[in-house]
Amino acid sequence: MGAADIVPGVSGGSIALITGIYEELLNSINSVNGDSLKLLLKFEFNKFFQSINGAFLLSLLLGIMTSIFSLSKLITYLMAEHPIPLWSFFCGLILVSAFLILKDIKKWSIGVIIALIIGTVSAYFITDLPPTSSPDALWFTFVAGAIAICAMILPGISGSFLLLILGKYEPILNAVSERNFATLGVFALGCIVGLLSFSRVISWLLKYFYSITIGLLSGFMLGSINKLWPWKIVTAYRTSSSGEEKPFLTKNLFPSEYLDQTGLEPKLLIALAAFTFGIILVLGIERLAAYLKKS
Repeated sequence: MGAADIVPGVSGGSIALITGIYEELLNSINSVNGDSLKLLLKFEFNKFFQSINGAFLLSLLLGIMTSIFSLSKLITYLMAEHPIPLWSFFCGLILVSAFLILKDIKKWSIGVIIALIIGTVSAYFITDLPPTSSPDALWFTFVAGAIAICAMILPGISGSFLLLILGKYEPILNAVSERNFATLGVFALGCIVGLLSFSRVISWLLKYFYSITIGLLSGFMLGSINKLWPWKIVTAYRTSSSGEEKPFLTKNLFPSEYLDQTGLEPKLLIALAAFTFGIILVLGIERLAAYLKKS
C-alpha cells in the first residue's frame, strides 16, 4: 500500500483489495468509536489496543511507512527514467485485480452491471480532470484532507491525485517542508474525520449491497487505467509555486501514435513483460493469501 501511495494514480485501497485485507481494514478503522476512545481516556491502553485490532493496524502502518521510505527513491527514479514499463506493470496489476475481485460476485444482476459501468466511467472522468485553483482558507484544507484520505479505502483513485485536482497537493507539500503545523494539523484532522466516516459508509454498503459495491469498486479500478496508461504526451504545462514547469494536461496515445508524435520507441516488448509481471504478481499474492487462509 505504501508503494502504491507513492505513485500518483495508484490507490492503496486497490492493494488492500488484492491482498485480501480490505474488509479487515474497514472493520479495524470502524472499531475506533466512542467505546474504544473511553478506554483510551481511562488509560486502559492494552484494552484499547485490542479493541481497535491494534496489532493489525500497527503492522499495516509500519509496512506502509517502510515501503514509502525504502521504495520512494526507486519509484521516483522509474517514473522519471522508465515510465513505460512502470505504468505497464501497474496496468497489469490493476486490471487482473479488478477481474479477480469480480469473481467474488456470486450472483450477477442489472444493478451490479450498472454499478460496474458507473464506477468505470466515474474513475475515468475523475482521472481526466485537470488541477484547479482552490481557496487558501483552513476550512478547505480540512475538506481536502477528508476527501483525499478516502482514496486509502477507495480502490482505483489516488489520494495524491485527488489533492492535485483540489489544488492542494503543492500547498500541503510546502506546509511539510516549512513545518506549518497549523495547516498540517487541520489537514490531519480532515483526514481522520474523512477516514472514520467514509469507512463506515463503505462497510454499510458491503454489508447490505455486497455485489453492487464490489462491482462499483472494481469499476473504479478499471476506470483508473486512464491515468495509468503508459503511452501519453503532455499537451499543456503549468508553473508551480517554485517557478518550475510541470505537466498540466496529458493525452493518451496508442503505441504507434506515440512513436509518430514523440519520435521515441514505445518499448512494446518491455511494456508487455512488465504488464505480464504485474499479472503474475497479483496471481501469486492471491494464491499465497488463499494458502495462508487455509493454514
